[in-house]
Amino acid sequence: MKNIEKVRLGNHGPLVSRLGLGCMRMSSIWGGPTPDEKESIATIIEALDSGIDLLNTGDFYGAGHNEMLIGKAIKGRRDDAFISVKFGAIFHNGQWLGMDLRPVAIKNFINYSLTRLGVDTIDLYQPSRMDGSVPIEDIIGTVADLVKEGKVRYIGVSEITAEQLRTANDVHPISALEIGYSLADRQIENELLPTAKELGIAVVAFANTAEGLLTGELKAPLADDDHRHAFSRFQGDNLIHNLQKVEVLKELAARKGCTPTQVAIAWVKEQGEHIIPLVSMSRRSRLPENMAAMDITFTAEEMNTLNTTFAIGAIHGGTYLQR
Repeated sequence: MKNIEKVRLGNHGPLVSRLGLGCMRMSSIWGGPTPDEKESIATIIEALDSGIDLLNTGDFYGAGHNEMLIGKAIKGRRDDAFISVKFGAIFHNGQWLGMDLRPVAIKNFINYSLTRLGVDTIDLYQPSRMDGSVPIEDIIGTVADLVKEGKVRYIGVSEITAEQLRTANDVHPISALEIGYSLADRQIENELLPTAKELGIAVVAFANTAEGLLTGELKAPLADDDHRHAFSRFQGDNLIHNLQKVEVLKELAARKGCTPTQVAIAWVKEQGEHIIPLVSMSRRSRLPENMAAMDITFTAEEMNTLNTTFAIGAIHGGTYLQR
């Protein structure tokens, strides 16, 4: 049964589901094991059956594995899916080497993505970030040429500044901005979010639980092999302080009869009709909880509690989002 509302992807995009499915965790990204492929495909299919049509991937997720996985899941039902693909990141043996945003590289990337996905057109195509190595005008201009060729329908951008967003939109109308956004990571509220709203660009917000900090399940200290040790937010006194903030989130969730994760997703959704939470899942069992989060609303008092507790700067330490 389809029960996820649709919203327009910015002023220049189509209607898509208000909740997006992040497919990254369905592949091995940092050299870890690959999740059960049958379960991942079943998760995508069930999401589509539930009305979640926004599928988010990157051509570098699992060295193309993620795109092939999506291709298998959408075979025979292409029109049910809106596929968003990021490009440009270069990996070797699971290690990030940098970006390649040259026009010649973009023209190469797109053809491999189309083949792996088994489609003729990618719905939303976007550089995964800008590193200053290639002028934005050349990057977006190249993708605009792919729109003319019929290989891309709409153009998006990811993890950029407000100034870069304006420049990109001047070259070609941008439909969506993909960016990390959560109660714990609100720095984009100063410039980037207002700019996107002014320009009529949708915001596809990932990392809604801040790498698991806001799930209410995290304990200090982290396990020795936890990759989050690399981020100061999860280290020593910072983690202890941050988990004290999360206790407020847990208490509010308990009063509302939901989970902290649901509150975290719902808070993102409530920040604007143009904001689409993007939630990563690789198991069908996660779908009901995350879908139910889209029906949660807050009283003025509850929203004030959340915004005060998690004001900008309230969470100590940074992650890769604070580059």
